[in-house]
Amino acid sequence: MNLLTLVAEPWADYGLVDSGHGRKLERYGRFRFIRPEPQAMWAPADPNWSADGDFIAASDDEGGGKWHLSRDVPRGGWPLKWEDVRFTAMCTPFRHLAFFPDMAPQWAWMRERTGEGDQVLNLFGYTGVGTLALAAKGAEMVHVDASKKSVEGGRANALLADLADRPIRWIIDDAAKFAAREVRRGRRYDGIFLDPPKFGRGPTGEVWRLEESLPSLIADCRKLLDERSKFLVLTVYAVRMSALAIGELLNQAMAGLGGRVEVGEMAVREEARGLLLPTAIFARWVRD
Repeated sequence: MNLLTLVAEPWADYGLVDSGHGRKLERYGRFRFIRPEPQAMWAPADPNWSADGDFIAASDDEGGGKWHLSRDVPRGGWPLKWEDVRFTAMCTPFRHLAFFPDMAPQWAWMRERTGEGDQVLNLFGYTGVGTLALAAKGAEMVHVDASKKSVEGGRANALLADLADRPIRWIIDDAAKFAAREVRRGRRYDGIFLDPPKFGRGPTGEVWRLEESLPSLIADCRKLLDERSKFLVLTVYAVRMSALAIGELLNQAMAGLGGRVEVGEMAVREEARGLLLPTAIFARWVRD
């Protein structure tokens, strides 16, 4: 199984400016931010960074921390654009900025394979930039996330992107339970993409642990695909898991459906030197 590298290149509203010494400097529109990045083990191109915000991680291993922001940074967010999709960036308590820019190559790849009226399911959909990217191409979307705040953010992004009139079902639910119910309903999809967390809880306390829960969810996703389906994209940010492992999981699950499975790493290209900063692993099935 060959490993691929999907590289998110800089675009007008986003870029990885520099990285090193366990941190990264990024631009989000007119603002620059510094965030922790353990995989940036090298030295930065420029040791003197200037930014509008800096996320200081907590001293424990719980993943907490706090933003230190200038007065110019809007606490309620500010608009950005990727291709023809507008959305809101925001400094969240989880160190993210309400979307994941390294997903851009996956969005572009899925858009190439999505046509008018295609039925596409987005599990763990977060604030919906991927949902809107495919809705803009005519897909009929089902967006599922356990977080009410994330789904509300997705609806707000749809308004900002002038896509609120598109056929999008915004659903607050546990992703695994929703997929299982769709199987029982006999539903099918032309495409599915999912970005599951390492750990999470559903709206009624359901517990998600990636290593334990992912195989059964992928099995249900397979049942939602048929001989006319086009793709399934799985992205994983758990650094302890291998791209080869999730690739074989998908390879076995998709047996008998034709097509092929691709696996590899996702990365962002640094503007200062062109270095590739790894961010996640992925596996995706595509019909040839």
